[in-house]
Amino acid sequence: MTRNLSKTHILAALLVVMPLAACGSGADQPAGEHSEAAAPEKGPHNGRMLRDGDFALEMTVFEDGVPPMFRVFPTMGGEKLDPAKVDLTVTLRRLDGEVNVFKFKPNGEWLDGQGTVVEPHSFNVEVVAVVDGKRHQWKYANPEGQTKIPADTARANGVVIETAGPAVIGETRELYGTVQLASTARSEIRGQFPGRVVSVTKAAGDFVRRGELLARIESSESLQVYPVYATVSGVVAERNGNPGDVTFDRPLYVITDPGQTTVVFNVFPRDLAAVRPGQRVIIETADGQPVAESTLGDYLPDGNAAAGTALLRANLPNRDGRYRPGMALRGRVTINAVSVPLAVRTEALQPFRDFTVVFANFGDTYEVRMLELGRRSPEWTEVLGGLKPGTRYAAKGSFLIRADIEKSGASHDH
Repeated sequence: MTRNLSKTHILAALLVVMPLAACGSGADQPAGEHSEAAAPEKGPHNGRMLRDGDFALEMTVFEDGVPPMFRVFPTMGGEKLDPAKVDLTVTLRRLDGEVNVFKFKPNGEWLDGQGTVVEPHSFNVEVVAVVDGKRHQWKYANPEGQTKIPADTARANGVVIETAGPAVIGETRELYGTVQLASTARSEIRGQFPGRVVSVTKAAGDFVRRGELLARIESSESLQVYPVYATVSGVVAERNGNPGDVTFDRPLYVITDPGQTTVVFNVFPRDLAAVRPGQRVIIETADGQPVAESTLGDYLPDGNAAAGTALLRANLPNRDGRYRPGMALRGRVTINAVSVPLAVRTEALQPFRDFTVVFANFGDTYEVRMLELGRRSPEWTEVLGGLKPGTRYAAKGSFLIRADIEKSGASHDH
């Protein structure tokens, strides 16, 4: 498991636990290799020492009042070496395939890297120094804020991967309402002619199909018995006749379609200027489980006098009849919406050192990404820097990844 690193002034030695290979020779050919099993040697500036015979470099990352930059101290035979005599190149290869190459310029007793060492300081490092025509080379790994979790284990623990990209961000207003039958959901079935009810076939609560026999009636005028059929499919809400009763203008049956439902939302006076017909609304259960997306219709003529609210209706897809009239639901409406080119799920954000981060995903490996953030809503947060578009990241369960990194107990010494 890769280690989490904490901040001071100098990146001590670009901490690693991987083998360090050093080689030195003429301009092109290595003279030999060795690896160190122990922790990397630290130098007088608390940086990592790289040695090849009498020649040595102390590698640090300096960020005292400036963006992080490489600062390298060269020595020969234990004595300070004129930095102007060292032709130094450092190449960083990151997990996402990005390659950063740094050239160096002398600055007093050290060499300064030309460019910012962008967070995270997690990369494979190659150092090449040429002194008096002799080439010295080192390679080592410097992982930070990284861990490996098998994909099946991650899924089993609720980790969900998404891809960073565009999103719509705005202020969210919550609405509360109840399920009602749509005005088109109620059908009244009457006899064609007044008469005596001979028989009925359905009771309240029964499901009927269109064309199914509901009753037989003996006409008061012709004394002939005629059938009454269901003109729609649905559930019998009312049956207003029994055998022997006489029908007249009252409906014999009322059939409702439970799939044709709406939610009637209460809109408080403070939200009247912001919540308007035609806006998109996300319908949820009272405990926040998603139900459907819909569009707010026009305000109803009458409001809720008891609550002092106006009423807006939104269609509720309900094919299986799960949401019954009277059930409480809530809605979320986004106002002042703005489209942004890059955003992540707000719940993916985690604290890490002095940063707010997400964890980028590369197969079984997760690696921290320090973010510069913009607009924020409960659902989405705009990313201004620190993450590339198209990066896969842990949208859900990111706190588990952070805990997995932190429990390793490693540090990031600056």
